[in-house]
Amino acid sequence: MAGVRRRDRHGRGVRGPLTPPQAPVSRTRAERFDDLVEDEVRRLGGRWGRELARVRFTVEEVPSVEPWFDGPVPLGQTVLQPPPATDQPAGSARLITPGEGKRPVRITVYRRPVEARAKGEAEMARLIRDLLVEEVADLLGLSPESVDPSYDSPDD
Repeated sequence: MAGVRRRDRHGRGVRGPLTPPQAPVSRTRAERFDDLVEDEVRRLGGRWGRELARVRFTVEEVPSVEPWFDGPVPLGQTVLQPPPATDQPAGSARLITPGEGKRPVRITVYRRPVEARAKGEAEMARLIRDLLVEEVADLLGLSPESVDPSYDSPDD
């Protein structure tokens, strides 16, 4: 049985990565996307920190949709965490308002649909900004322009 041969056939040395893993060049698209979301969350938190204290921001690859789903693919969504178990019968539902019972809220941004819609990194950053501003505005019951004066309305 022959062993693995490792030799430098053409005098170029042993091959390896061109840049070290910690170099910015080697960041993946997902890592760069996460950075854009994190920057926007930090920016919004500077202005709305107290109101967003119980909001968790997450990034997922794609939304989970039912096979029969026939609408546009969502770019993000706001989800109230499920209430604690109560004595209500199974299947009964009730309206839940944000912050009721101090339950956390989760705002999710879907990476693949946002990347597919954006034509470049600058447009993707703007799309993420507008998406998060819309979700926060909806959660707080405000207009997107009052949450962030630099918001670009879809009608522009």
